Amino acid sequence: MVEKTEHSGFWPSLYDPFRALGARVADWLHPATEASSGDKAYEITMELPGVTDDDVELSVDNGVLTISGEKKTSSERKGDTWYFSERQYGAFRRAFRLPEDADGAAASARMEDGVLHISVPKKALEKPETAKKIEITKG
Repeated sequence: MVEKTEHSGFWPSLYDPFRALGARVADWLHPATEASSGDKAYEITMELPGVTDDDVELSVDNGVLTISGEKKTSSERKGDTWYFSERQYGAFRRAFRLPEDADGAAASARMEDGVLHISVPKKALEKPETAKKIEITKG
């Protein structure tokens, strides 16, 4: 007796193409990103091939850095028959909660060779007050 599995037989599972498509869409909706911390600043780099700096928006609100944008199609050719396309277009949005010592108001960004570089300087945190004994008075 042959045990029947999800992928047995000639035809692949009906859901396989949708799983692969879902993974590719998720990859584009969340562009590859790296975050690091140096002595003076936090650095975030994000891969955005084919996206211009005019198509990216950065904002900081209540300690959250938000990066959003859209990769647009450059042209559409009528009459071509497409056999496959691995190019991806669409909107993306990422949000990062900044550490307490990050100075979001002084953040800066630059785009170079399809990579967005964001620098968020660190600020000195206020030192908490030292413990103080409180005297209790009578009466």
